[in-house]
Amino acid sequence: MSDLRNWAICDALCMNLLWQLPFAHEKALELSAREEEFEKRAGFALIATLALKDKRASDDEIARFLPIIEREAGDERNFVKKAVNWALRQIGKRSRPLNEQAVELAERLRKSEAPAARWVGADAWRELTGEKVQERLRR
Repeated sequence: MSDLRNWAICDALCMNLLWQLPFAHEKALELSAREEEFEKRAGFALIATLALKDKRASDDEIARFLPIIEREAGDERNFVKKAVNWALRQIGKRSRPLNEQAVELAERLRKSEAPAARWVGADAWRELTGEKVQERLRR
């Protein structure tokens, strides 16, 4: 993890390897709490990837990442902020129940005092309530 120096390597590591490890969910929680920018980004890139690719995970297992997103949404660092947003959007696209929870979180974040959290919430809300996502979830 200490060798992560850019978003492309960070995201490739998460999307192609880390998500497949048996301890990926725990690692995502651990990394999301780290202070180093790309280590923290890796936590959220891993959450986004798990929401997208881990078909064995239940909605409850994926939903446990929502409080982590809320906790870290105020991080102003661009690479972290974008990964937090990505994680929230991927969770919200996984299923109708997760979409409802993600939209509720996005609405709370839109009202935040923190500019980064407001951006995360507004951007995620726009996508998750949009017709394209809603139509896919109806099917």
